[in-house]
Amino acid sequence: MKSHTLTFAEKCKNILASSWQGYLNTIKADVKGSKSGIYTSKVKYIIRRGKPYIWVSENDLHNVNAMIDERGSFAVTTPFPGPLAGLLKALERSPARVALVGDVVPLSEDKAKSLAEKLEQVVLSEAKAMKDFTYEVSGVLSSSLSRASRSDNLKEILGDVERYSVYKFEMSSCMYIDGHGGNFEVNVEDVNKSKADPLASFSAKLIDGINQSEARRRALVLFCLVYMNALVKDAYVMSVDRKGFDVLGKLPNPVLKDGAGRYQWKEFRFLLKEEASDVESFCRQLVEMEEEAIKKVSSFSGLA
Repeated sequence: MKSHTLTFAEKCKNILASSWQGYLNTIKADVKGSKSGIYTSKVKYIIRRGKPYIWVSENDLHNVNAMIDERGSFAVTTPFPGPLAGLLKALERSPARVALVGDVVPLSEDKAKSLAEKLEQVVLSEAKAMKDFTYEVSGVLSSSLSRASRSDNLKEILGDVERYSVYKFEMSSCMYIDGHGGNFEVNVEDVNKSKADPLASFSAKLIDGINQSEARRRALVLFCLVYMNALVKDAYVMSVDRKGFDVLGKLPNPVLKDGAGRYQWKEFRFLLKEEASDVESFCRQLVEMEEEAIKKVSSFSGLA
């Protein structure tokens, strides 16, 4: 019997494959070799053969730090574009994230050049896929108003690759941190062996496309009513994967009936009828669920 949820290793791989930026931490050091504290900055990366490859600006202190001490850590969160970012901030919640510990290893000039060519191929292939998508997929993605495209964000590196140093991040440990702050240690080998979800490259665009559409958000409200028997006032998609999607729904609080605290937000997990082998399959099933939910609500109204 197939599991309805992803393993922690699969969740980690999906987060790494769906995003394009993370926070790199290295040990502060000077030319004398003294060390004090941790230096952190936001960097861009891609996953290649299961490993993160990181682009660091030529003026970033990581370049000096890694030269003296390769030890570092790297943190990546689930993409939370558009209105979802504002909602999570208001609720003082964090999206699920991955925390890696390992070594920051510089690439030779030849390997860095080769990786830049691979990066260009990734950007071009994702841009081509966007143009070739069917009407159903375009209908979902076109609502995205923010710069949620992974390829668009990675494209910025290609314009000036000479200004960056490239590093391979060799993982020695991995931690999955859920949206409630729960920490789960994950075997690095399991992460390396796990395959990235077929939706990963476009998950940020899918999330934003759904959340930016009032019609699709109303459909999420119907999903909660029809499939979960939950009467929510509003809803947002938090994450998508080949097995389904997670929704944050706004429910009336049964305890507090007055004031700002009269609503609570609850997570709901919706499953697809069949695992989505690609973005086309996911969007087709999403549209089918929307049509099914409308029919069921209409039939309820007819019986009233």
